[in-house]
This record gives sequence, C-alpha cells and structure tokens, in this order.
Amino acid sequence: MSKKNLFKRELFNQYSIRLIKSLKKISSNDVYRLYEKLYEAWKNSKTIYICGNGGSAGNSNHIANDLLFAAGKKNKKGLKVESLASNQSVITCLANDIGYQNIYSEQIRVKGNKDDLLILLSGSGNSQNIINAIKASKKCKMFTFGLFGFDGGKSKKIVDDFIHFKVKDMQIAEDLQMIVFNMCIQKLMKKKINKKNEKKKF
Repeated sequence: MSKKNLFKRELFNQYSIRLIKSLKKISSNDVYRLYEKLYEAWKNSKTIYICGNGGSAGNSNHIANDLLFAAGKKNKKGLKVESLASNQSVITCLANDIGYQNIYSEQIRVKGNKDDLLILLSGSGNSQNIINAIKASKKCKMFTFGLFGFDGGKSKKIVDDFIHFKVKDMQIAEDLQMIVFNMCIQKLMKKKINKKNEKKKF
C-alpha cells in the first residue's frame, strides 16, 4: 500500500474509532429523555428553541429544519421550532448593540414563554452566550436541555437536563449532536399528533 493510501486509511480508521467509541458511551436513557422533552413540547404546542456557536450553530439550523419538516410533515399539527442562530440580521444587531454574549438571551427574553423548550448545543459548555441563554430561559420558566462535549463546562451545572459527550474533540462532539437528534427525529416521525389528541396524557 502506498504512503498516500496508508494515510487515507489511517485517517478514516482513527476518526471512525473515536466516533464509534464516543457514541457507545451515550446512554439510551439520555437520548430517550431528550426525545420525551421534544415530544412533550410538540404535544403541548410549546416552542422549541435551539442555539449554539460555530458548527453547533450550523447544527441548530439543520436540526430546526428537520424538526419542522421531517418530524411534522405527516401530521396536521407540526412542531413549533426555531433556531436562534438563523437570522443574521438579528444576531449582528444584538452583537453590535448589546454584545455577542447576549445574542441568544435577548431573543429568549422577547420570545420565550413558560414551558417552552431551549436546546443548547456546545462543545465546551463555557460560551457566555450559552450561559446567558440558560439564565434568561429560567426567568421565562422554560425547560433547558444541553448537549455538551469536553467536561460540560459551566452550562452543565445550570441546565435542567443534559447529554454529556465525554470527548475532547470538537468535531466528534458536533457529529454526536446530529446523531442524537437524528435518532429523536426518526422516532418523532412515527408519532401522530393532531388537534383532537394533543391534550391526551403524554
């Protein structure tokens, strides 16, 4: 095998091993708790907000799309979901006027309501805008659910619930965010929600 092909094989194998190893450490109970919170918000017509930074912001947009369309397309009652990272005009306005640390907390202050669900995607769990978003959501009496990598940071200590990816690798952590949500979305796609049964026991 040539050096080039050997390098490609090692690159693939090493990343795959780290991803699979990290995935196996995630508890199925943790994933199911996230699914239950998503389903509960959907059933009760509450809004699901999602936020993150960098690649996690991109994942926020992707997940919001999948929850809105993939999970809700076969139901008369769709999910109310919004990525707080999606509006560049809002983000740059808030960052410029009141600081980047407040780009999510200010949106939550204006839009958030009791029993809404806030999903936080973060590698370190220490981004100040994520921490401020959690604090703002608590004032609105929202439920917070975090997906964190590394040691979970400060955010892990103050959210209502979380899934902790115990890996010091940002790319793997961001991959796991999508994998976990894809699991939940496929489960949600099998549910039937409409105006008649939305008040039934969860």
